[in-house]
Amino acid sequence: MKAFDLITEVDARGIEAGTTVALNKGGQVTPLAADTLRAKRVTVVAPTPDVDLAQLVPTAEVKSLAIGSDHSGVMVKKVLVEHLRRRGLAVTDVGTEGPEPVDYPDVAAQVARLVARREVDAGIVIDGAGLGSAIAANKIDGIRAAMCTDRTLARYAREHNGANVLALGATLVTPSDACAIVETWLGTAMREPRYIARLAKIHQLERLR
Repeated sequence: MKAFDLITEVDARGIEAGTTVALNKGGQVTPLAADTLRAKRVTVVAPTPDVDLAQLVPTAEVKSLAIGSDHSGVMVKKVLVEHLRRRGLAVTDVGTEGPEPVDYPDVAAQVARLVARREVDAGIVIDGAGLGSAIAANKIDGIRAAMCTDRTLARYAREHNGANVLALGATLVTPSDACAIVETWLGTAMREPRYIARLAKIHQLERLR
């Protein structure tokens, strides 16, 4: 992969369409070059910034979390809240509590912001399939939400991907399943250096939005 300190319009015209090029640290792309690269579908990879990886790794020992669901996940949420509080965790329940329809993006964003601001150690979001809440939560910078339907996915989400928000589908798992998934997710730490290093690249993607 060719690396540049500066990509000018002349450089951009000479780069093959659909390819990927890299910028060296401190490298720049001129405005005209950026337009040309975009038209040619060229991907520009910026260097990973210096970040404190320790700040990106999810808390290994979760002591507090936020949980929220739309109307379809009320029962699963209720069971989880009771289960987690029996374990001695501090649980912030952002709702909803009844069958009246609510929009899952609102609930997921509320949970995600609490996690992103470090007001809680982790978050759980629930809707019918879990997919919409995961998508919504992931729009908040600093959030890595994963939808899990079993304990294996929960372990991978935490250990390999550093998920700090867990998304559950109330129509896909029973309350008992949900408790088991949550237990595995909370009980898995992210310790492998190569996995942790990849969080810096995810952080970089947020900076490029």
